[in-house]
Amino acid sequence: MARSLTVALAPGVWRIRLLGDQINGFCFRDDDGQVTLLDLGITRSGPKVLRALEEIGSGPGDVTRLLLTHCHPDHAGGAAHVAAATGRPVDVHEADAAYVREGTQPANDPGTLLGRLLRRLPDARLPGVPVGEELRDGQLLDVAGGLRVIHTPGHSPGHASYLHEPTGVLVTGDAIFNVVGLRWPLRALCSDFAMTRRTAQRLVDTDYEVAAFTHGPELRERPRQRIADFLARQARQARQARQARSA
Repeated sequence: MARSLTVALAPGVWRIRLLGDQINGFCFRDDDGQVTLLDLGITRSGPKVLRALEEIGSGPGDVTRLLLTHCHPDHAGGAAHVAAATGRPVDVHEADAAYVREGTQPANDPGTLLGRLLRRLPDARLPGVPVGEELRDGQLLDVAGGLRVIHTPGHSPGHASYLHEPTGVLVTGDAIFNVVGLRWPLRALCSDFAMTRRTAQRLVDTDYEVAAFTHGPELRERPRQRIADFLARQARQARQARQARSA
């Protein structure tokens, strides 16, 4: 029997397993049946997103909003397919809107050799997708009782996490991965890795019950404390590394 594409996180909130647990999208459904989809996977994930809708008893006609955490190919790749199927534009933080519209990518962090090499390569292009609303930090979206935009730039200029306030589900986006434990995204694939480390603190300053990751399974037990412990450990290791270099 095929494994389900959807994992219930809270009433009206699902994780969509777009590539096992390694790449995830999310679905929020209002009491009246309106559906919001957040992150749409790689290019071939579009049909899988629509099958996930069927699993929860919804369809393309129920979708009233498409959202992205950021414009990278493993999150925005399926956007063109799903936008065409639903007739909806994509909403994204204003700092990533031009990338979505043009099908381009933010520049990679020049602080690593791989990042510098990637900057020299031609842009990894995606089909451009119409952008609806350009989102701002702190904005409360009319999604299933209230979805808060939390700007956590660094992985991309407009990277955003999202807090579903009624259920306490936090979608971290790529601010932090949960792949074989909590970890940072690959530095070279960030636009500014140092900024990623700084803005991840917002995930500790926010109150939530479930931490849901775009890469890896969710955390349901003490997620905020576990992320705080991860950040504290990373900060301690960074201090020790600086002290060793200066010794």
